[in-house]
Amino acid sequence: MPRENTLVLPKSHRKPAPGARVIGNVDPHETIEITIRVRSRTSEDRGKLLAEMQAVPPAERRYLSHEDLANRFGADPADLDKVAAYSKENGLTVTSTSVPRRTVMVKGTVANLVTAFPTELKLYDSDLGKYRGRIAGLQIPPSLSGVIEGVFGFDNRRQARPHAIFRRTKVKPFRADSPDSSFSPPQLANLYDFPSDADGTGQCIGIIEFGGGYDSGDLQTYFSKLKVNPQITTISVDGVANNPNSPNPDDNDADGEVMLDIEVAGSVAPNAKIVVYFAPFTEQGWVDVLTTAVQDSTNKPSVLSISWGWPESNDLWTQQAMDAVNQTLQDAALAGITVCCASGDDGSADELTDGHAHVDFPAASPFILACGGTTLTASGDTTSIADEVVWNNGPRSQGGGASGGGVSELTPVPTWQAAAGVPASVNTGFQGRGVPDVAGDADPNSGYSIRVHGQDGVAGGTSAVAPLYASLVVRLNQKLGAPAGFMNPLLYSNAASFHDISQGTNDTTGVIGGYSAQAGWDACTGLGSPDGVGIFNALQPKPAAAAPPPAQMATVG
Repeated sequence: MPRENTLVLPKSHRKPAPGARVIGNVDPHETIEITIRVRSRTSEDRGKLLAEMQAVPPAERRYLSHEDLANRFGADPADLDKVAAYSKENGLTVTSTSVPRRTVMVKGTVANLVTAFPTELKLYDSDLGKYRGRIAGLQIPPSLSGVIEGVFGFDNRRQARPHAIFRRTKVKPFRADSPDSSFSPPQLANLYDFPSDADGTGQCIGIIEFGGGYDSGDLQTYFSKLKVNPQITTISVDGVANNPNSPNPDDNDADGEVMLDIEVAGSVAPNAKIVVYFAPFTEQGWVDVLTTAVQDSTNKPSVLSISWGWPESNDLWTQQAMDAVNQTLQDAALAGITVCCASGDDGSADELTDGHAHVDFPAASPFILACGGTTLTASGDTTSIADEVVWNNGPRSQGGGASGGGVSELTPVPTWQAAAGVPASVNTGFQGRGVPDVAGDADPNSGYSIRVHGQDGVAGGTSAVAPLYASLVVRLNQKLGAPAGFMNPLLYSNAASFHDISQGTNDTTGVIGGYSAQAGWDACTGLGSPDGVGIFNALQPKPAAAAPPPAQMATVG
Protein backbone atom coordinates (compact mmCIF):
# COMPACT_ATOMS: atom_id res chain seq x y z
CA MET A 1 0.00 0.00 0.00
CA PRO A 2 1.21 3.61 -0.62
CA ARG A 3 3.09 5.15 2.26
CA GLU A 4 1.98 8.48 3.71
CA ASN A 5 5.17 10.19 2.60
CA THR A 6 4.85 9.35 -1.09
CA LEU A 7 3.16 11.05 -4.02
CA VAL A 8 1.54 9.61 -7.13
CA LEU A 9 3.84 9.86 -10.14
CA PRO A 10 1.88 11.85 -12.75
CA LYS A 11 0.87 9.97 -15.90
CA SER A 12 1.85 6.58 -14.44
CA HIS A 13 -1.70 5.22 -14.10
CA ARG A 14 -1.95 1.69 -15.46
CA LYS A 15 -5.06 -0.32 -16.30
CA PRO A 16 -5.30 -4.12 -16.47
CA ALA A 17 -4.71 -5.70 -19.86
CA PRO A 18 -7.85 -6.78 -21.78
CA GLY A 19 -9.37 -9.85 -20.15
CA ALA A 20 -6.88 -9.79 -17.27
CA ARG A 21 -7.51 -11.78 -14.10
CA VAL A 22 -5.29 -12.21 -11.07
CA ILE A 23 -3.73 -15.66 -10.81
CA GLY A 24 -1.28 -15.13 -7.97
CA ASN A 25 1.22 -12.98 -6.12
CA VAL A 26 4.64 -11.96 -7.38
CA ASP A 27 7.54 -13.61 -5.57
CA PRO A 28 8.97 -10.86 -3.32
CA HIS A 29 12.44 -12.38 -3.74
CA GLU A 30 12.37 -12.18 -7.54
CA THR A 31 15.03 -9.81 -8.90
CA ILE A 32 14.04 -7.41 -11.66
CA GLU A 33 15.55 -4.32 -13.26
CA ILE A 34 13.62 -1.11 -13.80
CA THR A 35 14.26 2.06 -15.78
CA ILE A 36 13.79 5.42 -14.10
CA ARG A 37 13.53 8.34 -16.53
CA VAL A 38 14.21 11.85 -15.27
CA ARG A 39 13.39 15.30 -16.58
CA SER A 40 15.46 17.17 -19.14
CA ARG A 41 18.00 19.62 -17.76
CA THR A 42 16.33 22.45 -19.64
CA SER A 43 12.91 23.82 -20.47
CA GLU A 44 14.13 24.95 -23.89
CA ASP A 45 11.40 24.53 -26.49
CA ARG A 46 12.29 21.56 -28.70
CA GLY A 47 9.36 22.31 -30.97
CA LYS A 48 10.59 25.81 -31.76
CA LEU A 49 14.07 24.52 -32.53
CA LEU A 50 12.69 21.80 -34.78
CA ALA A 51 10.47 24.29 -36.60
CA GLU A 52 13.51 26.46 -37.31
CA MET A 53 15.27 23.45 -38.82
CA GLN A 54 12.25 22.67 -40.98
CA ALA A 55 12.33 26.15 -42.49
CA VAL A 56 15.32 25.20 -44.67
CA PRO A 57 16.17 22.20 -46.88
CA PRO A 58 18.06 19.29 -45.29
CA ALA A 59 21.42 20.30 -46.75
CA GLU A 60 21.17 23.67 -44.97
CA ARG A 61 20.06 22.41 -41.57
CA ARG A 62 22.32 22.39 -38.54
CA TYR A 63 21.30 19.20 -36.79
CA LEU A 64 22.34 18.54 -33.22
CA SER A 65 25.20 16.13 -32.60
CA HIS A 66 24.84 13.47 -29.92
CA GLU A 67 26.98 15.65 -27.67
CA ASP A 68 24.75 18.66 -28.36
CA LEU A 69 21.64 16.62 -27.54
CA ALA A 70 23.11 15.50 -24.24
CA ASN A 71 24.30 18.97 -23.28
CA ARG A 72 21.07 20.75 -24.20
CA PHE A 73 18.32 18.21 -23.56
CA GLY A 74 19.90 15.41 -21.54
CA ALA A 75 19.55 14.88 -17.81
CA ASP A 76 21.10 17.07 -15.16
CA PRO A 77 23.74 14.84 -13.52
CA ALA A 78 22.53 16.12 -10.15
CA ASP A 79 19.09 14.63 -10.86
CA LEU A 80 20.63 11.29 -11.74
CA ASP A 81 22.63 11.40 -8.52
CA LYS A 82 19.49 12.08 -6.46
CA VAL A 83 17.67 9.12 -7.95
CA ALA A 84 20.70 6.86 -7.58
CA ALA A 85 21.18 7.84 -3.93
CA TYR A 86 17.52 7.23 -3.10
CA SER A 87 17.65 3.84 -4.82
CA LYS A 88 20.73 2.77 -2.88
CA GLU A 89 19.15 3.88 0.39
CA ASN A 90 16.36 1.41 -0.34
CA GLY A 91 18.62 -1.56 -0.96
CA LEU A 92 18.69 -1.32 -4.74
CA THR A 93 21.70 -1.66 -7.03
CA VAL A 94 22.32 1.06 -9.60
CA THR A 95 23.41 -0.73 -12.77
CA SER A 96 23.83 2.32 -15.02
CA THR A 97 23.08 6.01 -15.42
CA SER A 98 22.92 7.97 -18.66
CA VAL A 99 22.83 11.71 -19.21
CA PRO A 100 21.78 11.55 -22.89
CA ARG A 101 19.12 8.86 -22.30
CA ARG A 102 18.01 10.55 -19.05
CA THR A 103 17.86 7.19 -17.29
CA VAL A 104 18.89 5.43 -14.11
CA MET A 105 18.75 1.64 -14.30
CA VAL A 106 18.32 -0.07 -10.93
CA LYS A 107 18.05 -3.72 -9.95
CA GLY A 108 16.68 -5.30 -6.82
CA THR A 109 14.20 -7.69 -5.31
CA VAL A 110 10.53 -7.06 -5.84
CA ALA A 111 10.21 -6.42 -2.10
CA ASN A 112 12.84 -3.67 -2.14
CA LEU A 113 11.57 -2.12 -5.36
CA VAL A 114 8.00 -1.94 -4.08
CA THR A 115 9.29 -0.35 -0.88
CA ALA A 116 11.16 2.31 -2.86
CA PHE A 117 8.36 2.92 -5.39
CA PRO A 118 5.17 1.64 -3.77
CA THR A 119 2.74 -0.21 -6.01
CA GLU A 120 0.82 -3.45 -5.89
CA LEU A 121 2.18 -6.17 -8.16
CA LYS A 122 0.24 -9.28 -9.11
CA LEU A 123 0.54 -12.12 -11.59
CA TYR A 124 -2.12 -11.95 -14.29
CA ASP A 125 -3.45 -14.06 -17.10
CA SER A 126 -5.06 -12.16 -19.95
CA ASP A 127 -6.02 -12.22 -23.61
CA LEU A 128 -2.36 -11.37 -24.25
CA GLY A 129 -0.92 -14.13 -22.08
CA LYS A 130 0.54 -14.18 -18.57
CA TYR A 131 2.37 -11.18 -17.18
CA ARG A 132 3.57 -9.44 -14.05
CA GLY A 133 1.47 -6.33 -13.70
CA ARG A 134 0.40 -3.36 -11.69
CA ILE A 135 -2.67 -1.12 -11.72
CA ALA A 136 -3.27 2.50 -10.72
CA GLY A 137 -0.36 4.93 -10.30
CA LEU A 138 3.18 4.49 -9.04
CA GLN A 139 4.36 6.23 -5.89
CA ILE A 140 7.54 8.30 -5.54
CA PRO A 141 9.03 10.28 -2.62
CA PRO A 142 8.29 14.02 -2.46
CA SER A 143 12.02 14.74 -2.80
CA LEU A 144 11.93 13.34 -6.34
CA SER A 145 8.67 14.98 -7.39
CA GLY A 146 9.30 16.82 -10.64
CA VAL A 147 12.59 14.99 -11.08
CA ILE A 148 11.24 11.58 -12.11
CA GLU A 149 9.06 11.52 -15.24
CA GLY A 150 8.63 7.78 -15.65
CA VAL A 151 9.32 4.43 -14.01
CA PHE A 152 9.25 1.37 -16.28
CA GLY A 153 9.73 -2.33 -15.71
CA PHE A 154 7.38 -3.27 -12.88
CA ASP A 155 4.81 -4.28 -15.50
CA ASN A 156 6.01 -6.63 -18.24
CA ARG A 157 2.85 -7.21 -20.30
CA ARG A 158 3.15 -7.41 -24.08
CA GLN A 159 3.16 -3.95 -25.64
CA ALA A 160 4.32 -4.63 -29.20
CA ARG A 161 3.34 -6.85 -32.11
CA PRO A 162 4.88 -7.21 -35.56
CA HIS A 163 3.02 -5.87 -38.57
CA ALA A 164 4.00 -8.56 -41.05
CA ILE A 165 1.88 -11.16 -42.83
CA PHE A 166 3.40 -14.27 -44.35
CA ARG A 167 1.75 -16.08 -47.20
CA ARG A 168 0.96 -19.62 -46.16
CA THR A 169 0.80 -21.13 -49.64
CA LYS A 170 3.94 -22.68 -51.03
CA VAL A 171 5.68 -20.56 -53.66
CA LYS A 172 8.49 -21.18 -56.09
CA PRO A 173 11.92 -20.06 -54.91
CA PHE A 174 12.24 -16.54 -56.24
CA ARG A 175 14.77 -15.37 -58.80
CA ALA A 176 16.37 -11.97 -58.65
CA ASP A 177 15.35 -11.23 -62.25
CA SER A 178 11.73 -12.37 -62.05
CA PRO A 179 8.96 -11.70 -59.54
CA ASP A 180 6.92 -14.84 -60.30
CA SER A 181 4.34 -14.53 -57.50
CA SER A 182 6.12 -11.72 -55.69
CA PHE A 183 8.70 -8.97 -55.99
CA SER A 184 12.23 -8.87 -54.73
CA PRO A 185 12.74 -5.67 -52.70
CA PRO A 186 15.10 -4.20 -55.35
CA GLN A 187 12.37 -4.68 -57.97
CA LEU A 188 10.00 -2.63 -55.85
CA ALA A 189 12.70 0.01 -55.40
CA ASN A 190 12.97 0.21 -59.19
CA LEU A 191 9.20 0.40 -59.63
CA TYR A 192 9.14 3.27 -57.16
CA ASP A 193 12.02 4.99 -58.97
CA PHE A 194 14.48 5.04 -56.08
CA PRO A 195 17.62 6.95 -57.14
CA SER A 196 19.63 4.35 -59.04
CA ASP A 197 23.02 5.92 -58.39
CA ALA A 198 22.90 5.43 -54.61
CA ASP A 199 23.23 2.29 -52.50
CA GLY A 200 23.41 3.59 -48.93
CA THR A 201 27.18 4.02 -48.81
CA GLY A 202 28.24 5.92 -45.70
CA GLN A 203 24.83 5.50 -44.06
CA CYS A 204 23.46 3.39 -41.20
CA ILE A 205 19.97 1.92 -40.88
CA GLY A 206 18.83 1.09 -37.36
CA ILE A 207 16.16 -1.63 -37.16
CA ILE A 208 14.07 -1.93 -33.98
CA GLU A 209 12.98 -5.44 -33.00
CA PHE A 210 11.05 -6.78 -30.00
CA GLY A 211 12.07 -10.42 -29.97
CA GLY A 212 12.91 -13.13 -32.42
CA GLY A 213 16.10 -13.18 -34.41
CA TYR A 214 17.79 -13.91 -37.69
CA ASP A 215 19.67 -16.85 -39.11
CA SER A 216 22.97 -15.84 -40.71
CA GLY A 217 22.87 -18.79 -43.09
CA ASP A 218 19.45 -17.82 -44.43
CA LEU A 219 20.58 -14.23 -44.87
CA GLN A 220 23.68 -15.31 -46.75
CA THR A 221 21.59 -17.49 -49.07
CA TYR A 222 19.06 -14.72 -49.64
CA PHE A 223 21.55 -11.95 -50.29
CA SER A 224 23.79 -14.08 -52.50
CA LYS A 225 20.89 -14.54 -54.93
CA LEU A 226 20.66 -10.77 -55.17
CA LYS A 227 24.45 -10.42 -55.39
CA VAL A 228 24.74 -8.15 -52.35
CA ASN A 229 26.53 -8.52 -49.05
CA PRO A 230 25.25 -6.07 -46.40
CA GLN A 231 27.02 -5.79 -43.05
CA ILE A 232 24.83 -6.48 -40.02
CA THR A 233 25.49 -5.66 -36.36
CA THR A 234 23.27 -6.41 -33.37
CA ILE A 235 22.81 -4.57 -30.09
CA SER A 236 21.09 -6.15 -27.08
CA VAL A 237 18.83 -3.97 -24.93
CA ASP A 238 17.55 -5.09 -21.51
CA GLY A 239 18.96 -8.58 -22.00
CA VAL A 240 17.17 -9.41 -25.26
CA ALA A 241 19.49 -10.59 -28.03
CA ASN A 242 19.32 -12.12 -31.49
CA ASN A 243 17.47 -15.35 -30.73
CA PRO A 244 15.63 -17.15 -33.54
CA ASN A 245 12.83 -18.89 -31.73
CA SER A 246 10.36 -20.58 -34.02
CA PRO A 247 10.62 -23.73 -36.15
CA ASN A 248 7.48 -22.97 -38.18
CA PRO A 249 8.06 -20.74 -41.24
CA ASP A 250 4.33 -20.23 -41.74
CA ASP A 251 3.84 -18.50 -38.39
CA ASN A 252 3.44 -14.73 -38.19
CA ASP A 253 6.25 -14.77 -35.69
CA ALA A 254 8.99 -12.46 -34.56
CA ASP A 255 11.65 -14.33 -36.52
CA GLY A 256 9.82 -13.67 -39.77
CA GLU A 257 9.57 -10.00 -38.88
CA VAL A 258 13.27 -9.71 -38.17
CA MET A 259 14.21 -11.49 -41.38
CA LEU A 260 11.79 -9.41 -43.46
CA ASP A 261 13.17 -6.15 -42.09
CA ILE A 262 16.80 -7.09 -42.65
CA GLU A 263 16.21 -8.59 -46.09
CA VAL A 264 14.34 -5.53 -47.36
CA ALA A 265 16.81 -3.02 -45.95
CA GLY A 266 19.89 -5.03 -46.84
CA SER A 267 18.88 -5.65 -50.44
CA VAL A 268 17.63 -2.13 -51.24
CA ALA A 269 20.51 -0.31 -49.51
CA PRO A 270 23.25 -2.96 -49.63
CA ASN A 271 26.14 -0.67 -48.75
CA ALA A 272 24.49 0.84 -45.70
CA LYS A 273 25.49 -0.51 -42.32
CA ILE A 274 22.57 -2.29 -40.66
CA VAL A 275 22.29 -2.28 -36.87
CA VAL A 276 19.53 -4.37 -35.31
CA TYR A 277 18.46 -3.35 -31.80
CA PHE A 278 16.71 -6.14 -29.88
CA ALA A 279 14.54 -5.32 -26.84
CA PRO A 280 11.68 -6.81 -24.80
CA PHE A 281 8.13 -6.18 -26.05
CA THR A 282 7.17 -4.03 -23.04
CA GLU A 283 6.80 -0.34 -22.30
CA GLN A 284 10.24 -0.49 -20.72
CA GLY A 285 11.53 -2.09 -23.91
CA TRP A 286 10.11 0.73 -26.04
CA VAL A 287 11.68 3.45 -23.91
CA ASP A 288 15.04 1.75 -23.57
CA VAL A 289 15.48 0.64 -27.17
CA LEU A 290 14.51 4.00 -28.67
CA THR A 291 16.72 6.00 -26.34
CA THR A 292 19.55 3.56 -27.04
CA ALA A 293 19.20 3.81 -30.82
CA VAL A 294 18.71 7.57 -30.97
CA GLN A 295 21.67 8.18 -28.66
CA ASP A 296 23.92 5.61 -30.37
CA SER A 297 27.00 7.76 -30.96
CA THR A 298 29.01 4.75 -32.18
CA ASN A 299 26.89 3.53 -35.09
CA LYS A 300 25.06 6.82 -35.66
CA PRO A 301 22.00 5.56 -37.55
CA SER A 302 20.59 8.19 -39.91
CA VAL A 303 17.26 6.37 -40.12
CA LEU A 304 15.34 4.00 -37.86
CA SER A 305 12.86 1.39 -39.11
CA ILE A 306 10.10 0.21 -36.77
CA SER A 307 7.77 -2.57 -37.93
CA TRP A 308 6.05 -3.02 -34.57
CA GLY A 309 3.36 -1.14 -32.70
CA TRP A 310 0.38 -1.26 -30.36
CA PRO A 311 -3.03 0.42 -30.56
CA GLU A 312 -3.05 4.03 -29.42
CA SER A 313 -5.14 4.15 -26.25
CA ASN A 314 -4.76 5.38 -22.69
CA ASP A 315 -6.33 2.06 -21.70
CA LEU A 316 -3.37 0.21 -23.22
CA TRP A 317 -0.43 2.61 -22.80
CA THR A 318 0.59 4.72 -19.84
CA GLN A 319 0.90 8.38 -20.68
CA GLN A 320 4.40 8.38 -19.16
CA ALA A 321 5.49 5.85 -21.79
CA MET A 322 3.90 7.68 -24.71
CA ASP A 323 5.50 10.93 -23.55
CA ALA A 324 8.92 9.27 -23.27
CA VAL A 325 8.58 7.77 -26.76
CA ASN A 326 7.47 11.08 -28.28
CA GLN A 327 10.26 13.03 -26.59
CA THR A 328 12.82 10.53 -27.85
CA LEU A 329 11.44 10.69 -31.38
CA GLN A 330 11.61 14.48 -31.23
CA ASP A 331 15.25 14.16 -30.17
CA ALA A 332 15.75 11.95 -33.23
CA ALA A 333 14.33 14.68 -35.46
CA LEU A 334 16.66 17.27 -33.90
CA ALA A 335 19.59 14.95 -34.59
CA GLY A 336 18.61 14.48 -38.25
CA ILE A 337 17.41 10.90 -37.79
CA THR A 338 14.39 9.88 -39.88
CA VAL A 339 12.08 7.37 -38.16
CA CYS A 340 9.88 5.18 -40.39
CA CYS A 341 7.14 3.16 -38.69
CA ALA A 342 4.55 0.66 -39.92
CA SER A 343 0.96 1.89 -39.53
CA GLY A 344 -0.63 -1.50 -38.83
CA ASP A 345 -2.18 -4.41 -40.71
CA ASP A 346 -5.85 -4.43 -39.70
CA GLY A 347 -7.26 -1.33 -41.30
CA SER A 348 -9.10 1.10 -39.07
CA ALA A 349 -9.68 -1.52 -36.34
CA ASP A 350 -5.99 -2.08 -35.51
CA GLU A 351 -6.77 -5.58 -34.23
CA LEU A 352 -9.07 -4.41 -31.42
CA THR A 353 -12.64 -5.67 -31.14
CA ASP A 354 -14.16 -2.88 -29.05
CA GLY A 355 -16.28 -1.55 -31.91
CA HIS A 356 -14.17 1.58 -32.43
CA ALA A 357 -11.56 2.69 -34.93
CA HIS A 358 -7.96 2.93 -33.75
CA VAL A 359 -4.59 4.09 -35.02
CA ASP A 360 -1.33 2.41 -34.06
CA PHE A 361 1.36 3.88 -31.83
CA PRO A 362 4.10 4.99 -32.32
CA ALA A 363 2.95 5.40 -35.94
CA ALA A 364 0.60 8.11 -34.62
CA SER A 365 3.48 10.08 -33.11
CA PRO A 366 3.85 13.51 -34.76
CA PHE A 367 7.60 12.84 -35.18
CA ILE A 368 7.20 9.64 -37.22
CA LEU A 369 6.95 8.95 -40.94
CA ALA A 370 4.00 6.54 -40.73
CA CYS A 371 3.98 3.94 -43.51
CA GLY A 372 0.72 2.44 -44.81
CA GLY A 373 0.03 -0.24 -47.40
CA THR A 374 -1.12 -0.72 -50.98
CA THR A 375 -1.84 -3.54 -53.41
CA LEU A 376 0.43 -3.13 -56.41
CA THR A 377 0.02 -4.49 -59.91
CA ALA A 378 3.06 -4.19 -62.17
CA SER A 379 3.19 -4.10 -65.93
CA GLY A 380 3.87 -7.35 -67.75
CA ASP A 381 7.60 -6.69 -67.89
CA THR A 382 7.60 -5.45 -64.25
CA THR A 383 9.20 -2.16 -65.27
CA SER A 384 6.30 0.09 -64.32
CA ILE A 385 3.25 0.25 -62.08
CA ALA A 386 0.03 -0.69 -63.86
CA ASP A 387 -2.29 -0.11 -60.90
CA GLU A 388 -2.12 0.57 -57.18
CA VAL A 389 -4.99 0.67 -54.68
CA VAL A 390 -5.51 0.57 -50.92
CA TRP A 391 -4.49 -2.80 -49.48
CA ASN A 392 -7.60 -4.38 -47.94
CA ASN A 393 -8.05 -8.15 -47.82
CA GLY A 394 -10.48 -8.11 -44.92
CA PRO A 395 -9.93 -8.54 -41.16
CA ARG A 396 -6.56 -9.87 -40.13
CA SER A 397 -8.27 -12.20 -37.66
CA GLN A 398 -9.81 -13.98 -40.65
CA GLY A 399 -6.58 -14.34 -42.58
CA GLY A 400 -6.77 -10.98 -44.33
CA GLY A 401 -5.12 -7.69 -43.63
CA ALA A 402 -5.44 -4.03 -44.56
CA SER A 403 -3.55 -0.77 -44.41
CA GLY A 404 -3.65 0.67 -40.90
CA GLY A 405 -4.81 4.25 -40.75
CA GLY A 406 -7.15 6.73 -39.19
CA VAL A 407 -7.16 9.71 -36.87
CA SER A 408 -5.42 9.95 -33.52
CA GLU A 409 -7.60 10.49 -30.46
CA LEU A 410 -4.66 11.85 -28.44
CA THR A 411 -2.47 13.97 -30.73
CA PRO A 412 -3.88 17.09 -32.42
CA VAL A 413 -3.27 17.73 -36.10
CA PRO A 414 0.37 18.84 -36.51
CA THR A 415 0.96 22.16 -38.21
CA TRP A 416 2.57 20.49 -41.20
CA GLN A 417 -0.57 18.36 -41.73
CA ALA A 418 -3.09 21.15 -41.26
CA ALA A 419 -3.70 21.69 -44.98
CA ALA A 420 -3.94 17.98 -45.85
CA GLY A 421 -7.66 17.69 -45.17
CA VAL A 422 -7.45 15.21 -42.30
CA PRO A 423 -11.05 14.28 -41.40
CA ALA A 424 -12.45 14.21 -37.90
CA SER A 425 -12.23 10.91 -36.03
CA VAL A 426 -15.09 8.56 -36.87
CA ASN A 427 -15.27 7.80 -33.14
CA THR A 428 -15.46 11.15 -31.39
CA GLY A 429 -15.04 13.83 -34.01
CA PHE A 430 -11.64 14.76 -32.55
CA GLN A 431 -9.43 16.65 -34.98
CA GLY A 432 -6.30 14.56 -34.61
CA ARG A 433 -3.08 13.65 -36.36
CA GLY A 434 -3.83 11.63 -39.48
CA VAL A 435 -2.18 8.27 -40.13
CA PRO A 436 -0.41 7.19 -42.33
CA ASP A 437 1.81 9.75 -44.04
CA VAL A 438 2.94 7.59 -46.96
CA ALA A 439 2.44 4.08 -48.33
CA GLY A 440 3.96 1.29 -50.36
CA ASP A 441 3.26 -2.26 -51.48
CA ALA A 442 2.08 -4.31 -48.46
CA ASP A 443 -0.33 -6.91 -49.84
CA PRO A 444 1.14 -10.42 -49.46
CA ASN A 445 -0.54 -11.22 -52.78
CA SER A 446 1.83 -8.72 -54.40
CA GLY A 447 4.38 -9.17 -51.67
CA TYR A 448 8.07 -9.40 -50.97
CA SER A 449 10.17 -12.47 -51.69
CA ILE A 450 11.91 -13.41 -48.45
CA ARG A 451 13.68 -16.31 -46.79
CA VAL A 452 12.99 -17.44 -43.24
CA HIS A 453 13.55 -20.70 -41.36
CA GLY A 454 15.33 -22.24 -44.34
CA GLN A 455 12.49 -21.68 -46.80
CA ASP A 456 11.72 -19.14 -49.49
CA GLY A 457 8.37 -17.45 -49.12
CA VAL A 458 6.38 -14.27 -49.57
CA ALA A 459 5.62 -11.61 -46.98
CA GLY A 460 3.52 -8.51 -46.83
CA GLY A 461 2.20 -6.09 -44.27
CA THR A 462 3.14 -2.52 -43.49
CA SER A 463 6.14 -4.09 -41.76
CA ALA A 464 7.73 -4.34 -45.18
CA VAL A 465 6.97 -0.73 -46.04
CA ALA A 466 8.87 0.75 -43.09
CA PRO A 467 12.27 -0.75 -44.05
CA LEU A 468 11.54 0.00 -47.71
CA TYR A 469 11.21 3.71 -46.88
CA ALA A 470 14.19 3.52 -44.53
CA SER A 471 16.25 2.20 -47.43
CA LEU A 472 15.00 5.01 -49.64
CA VAL A 473 15.99 7.53 -46.99
CA VAL A 474 19.61 6.38 -46.79
CA ARG A 475 19.86 6.47 -50.58
CA LEU A 476 18.48 10.00 -50.49
CA ASN A 477 20.89 10.96 -47.71
CA GLN A 478 23.81 9.65 -49.74
CA LYS A 479 22.82 11.73 -52.77
CA LEU A 480 21.96 14.83 -50.75
CA GLY A 481 25.21 14.69 -48.81
CA ALA A 482 23.17 15.41 -45.68
CA PRO A 483 20.52 13.65 -43.58
CA ALA A 484 16.96 14.15 -44.76
CA GLY A 485 15.95 14.04 -41.10
CA PHE A 486 12.33 14.73 -40.22
CA MET A 487 10.87 14.96 -43.73
CA ASN A 488 7.14 15.23 -43.10
CA PRO A 489 6.73 19.00 -43.57
CA LEU A 490 8.64 18.97 -46.86
CA LEU A 491 6.80 15.88 -48.10
CA TYR A 492 3.38 17.37 -47.37
CA SER A 493 4.31 20.52 -49.26
CA ASN A 494 5.51 18.42 -52.21
CA ALA A 495 2.68 15.89 -52.54
CA ALA A 496 3.31 15.57 -56.28
CA SER A 497 6.37 13.49 -55.36
CA PHE A 498 4.02 10.57 -54.64
CA HIS A 499 1.76 8.30 -56.67
CA ASP A 500 -1.66 9.31 -55.39
CA ILE A 501 -3.82 6.33 -54.37
CA SER A 502 -7.49 7.15 -54.87
CA GLN A 503 -9.26 3.77 -54.78
CA GLY A 504 -10.17 1.65 -51.79
CA THR A 505 -10.99 1.78 -48.11
CA ASN A 506 -9.45 0.47 -44.89
CA ASP A 507 -12.74 -0.47 -43.21
CA THR A 508 -12.39 -4.25 -42.94
CA THR A 509 -15.72 -5.01 -41.26
CA GLY A 510 -18.24 -2.42 -42.40
CA VAL A 511 -19.21 -2.00 -38.76
CA ILE A 512 -16.73 0.16 -36.86
CA GLY A 513 -16.25 2.81 -39.51
CA GLY A 514 -13.17 3.45 -41.55
CA TYR A 515 -11.68 5.76 -44.10
CA SER A 516 -11.70 5.87 -47.88
CA ALA A 517 -9.05 6.77 -50.40
CA GLN A 518 -9.45 10.03 -52.26
CA ALA A 519 -7.45 12.47 -54.32
CA GLY A 520 -4.67 13.86 -52.16
CA TRP A 521 -3.90 12.70 -48.64
CA ASP A 522 -6.18 10.09 -47.07
CA ALA A 523 -6.21 7.96 -43.92
CA CYS A 524 -5.54 4.77 -45.90
CA THR A 525 -2.37 5.51 -47.84
CA GLY A 526 -1.41 9.02 -46.78
CA LEU A 527 0.17 11.00 -49.61
CA GLY A 528 0.55 7.81 -51.64
CA SER A 529 3.41 5.58 -52.75
CA PRO A 530 6.84 7.02 -53.46
CA ASP A 531 8.39 8.50 -56.55
CA GLY A 532 11.94 8.26 -55.24
CA VAL A 533 13.52 10.70 -57.68
CA GLY A 534 10.64 13.12 -57.14
CA ILE A 535 11.20 13.02 -53.38
CA PHE A 536 14.92 13.61 -53.91
CA ASN A 537 14.13 16.69 -55.97
CA ALA A 538 11.71 17.94 -53.32
CA LEU A 539 14.40 17.71 -50.63
CA GLN A 540 16.98 19.70 -52.57
CA PRO A 541 17.47 23.44 -52.07
CA LYS A 542 15.28 25.42 -54.40
CA PRO A 543 17.20 27.55 -56.90
CA ALA A 544 17.31 31.19 -55.98
CA ALA A 545 14.99 33.43 -57.92
CA ALA A 546 16.74 35.29 -60.71
CA ALA A 547 17.54 38.88 -59.87
CA PRO A 548 15.53 41.44 -61.86
CA PRO A 549 17.44 43.29 -64.59
CA PRO A 550 18.96 46.59 -63.45
CA ALA A 551 16.69 49.56 -63.82
CA GLN A 552 17.34 51.67 -66.92
CA MET A 553 18.15 55.28 -66.14
CA ALA A 554 16.33 57.79 -68.30
CA THR A 555 18.55 59.85 -70.55
CA VAL A 556 17.97 63.56 -70.41
CA GLY A 557 19.34 65.49 -73.23
